[in-house]
Amino acid sequence: MAVLAIPGVNFTPSPKKEVTSSNYLEASNFNFTNQYMPDLYEKEFQSYGNQSIKGFLEKQGSEFAISSDLVKWTEEGRLTKVYKAATRTGNVFSGTGLVAHAVRPNETVLIYNTVTGVENIGIVTSVNADDFTAVSTLAAGFGVGTTASQLTIYVYGSEFKKGTVGQATSLTTDPNIFENSPIIIKDVDIVNGSDMTQIGWIEVAPEYGGGYLWYLKDRAKTRQRFDDMLEMSMVEGKKYDSASDAKTAGYKGTEGFFSAVAAGNIFEGIVSDISVDYAGIIDRLDAQGAIAENLMFAKRNQDLAFDKGMAALNATYAGGAQYGIFENDVQKAIALSFKSIMWGGYTFHKTAWKYLNDPTKRGAVKGLSAINGVICPAGSMSVYDNILGANTTLPFLHIKYRSNSGEDRRYKAWIVGGAGGATTSSLDANELHLLSERCLNVMGRNNFVLLKSSAV
Repeated sequence: MAVLAIPGVNFTPSPKKEVTSSNYLEASNFNFTNQYMPDLYEKEFQSYGNQSIKGFLEKQGSEFAISSDLVKWTEEGRLTKVYKAATRTGNVFSGTGLVAHAVRPNETVLIYNTVTGVENIGIVTSVNADDFTAVSTLAAGFGVGTTASQLTIYVYGSEFKKGTVGQATSLTTDPNIFENSPIIIKDVDIVNGSDMTQIGWIEVAPEYGGGYLWYLKDRAKTRQRFDDMLEMSMVEGKKYDSASDAKTAGYKGTEGFFSAVAAGNIFEGIVSDISVDYAGIIDRLDAQGAIAENLMFAKRNQDLAFDKGMAALNATYAGGAQYGIFENDVQKAIALSFKSIMWGGYTFHKTAWKYLNDPTKRGAVKGLSAINGVICPAGSMSVYDNILGANTTLPFLHIKYRSNSGEDRRYKAWIVGGAGGATTSSLDANELHLLSERCLNVMGRNNFVLLKSSAV
């Protein structure tokens, strides 16, 4: 059985582009010629609960001020390199995997054949730009038990003869350079002077200003939508293609969270099986930085799969529910939800991410574009700061906003007009303007795992 499609979820929008009297007093709901007074519920019922989806970035990172249109940072590259798709002709090793290699004379290399599983050791005697020559440590040479293609090679050491000169070539660090640009995000709430005095029949909650002035709630909801927009812009943003119409029109875009982590690691489907799915993720994390503490922000389907997978490990019989039973006390429930798992030296803490479930946000995206969650490394990392000229420690996720001594654009709010205390123009209205200029920096994207749907 399943939830019926009818009646469905109401997606009728409540925000309007204009302010009307119906926002304050719904006259069609009352007949003032009737001598009988209806029973009014002065409190507005939140039928969809707290609809705010912000909080992910607030919990995950920090905010830092910048004074430029461009943010650039460098991340340390690999200390050593592995060469794949190499081939051998006699004692000469070449192929696409060795183009612009960094192998040097007298270095010892491990040569592994990916087809036969056989490995050999060689000592490099000479090098060219895209190949090198090595001698085998076996009497029978490199050909014993191996083919001449599909080789994986890496340097593990070196060996020099007595009384010889040292290494003639040094290696330089090849950093990974990243950049992002802040975007300007704006919103406004406008109410005319007359409607600012209009009394509504619904009492506005204290957090919205209290009383019966409906515009106060409109104003608070404008801020709430703006706050959500700030987070969604940082999560969903993309850099626009140079040949796109948006770029031509003068817009630039910004690299958001999903766009950045998609360049790191992608898991397709639902993570559930501990010996297959989690083992595969751990194997990838081992190769990408080995951050042992990780946070999984999950969509509901991934959230349930996490609990179900962990519960299956605890059951003492098929379909059993021993875990969390609390001595079978009728006043207590079976605990079916799990918060963390430790496996293979890694810890994964799980929490639901409301944004992925909201049917008016990411929850509306289905098929291959759906996102089931993301695994984020916990803590911070060291990164080279080009301005300071030194390494600094930063959270993996953090916001950069435009600011200096004369202008702070982290979260600006100002009122203009000629009503409600504003005296900046002859306009009989009160306008609340909101603005922020910011971008998201994702450090060490190779340590994140994006969980994408495999459904068509």
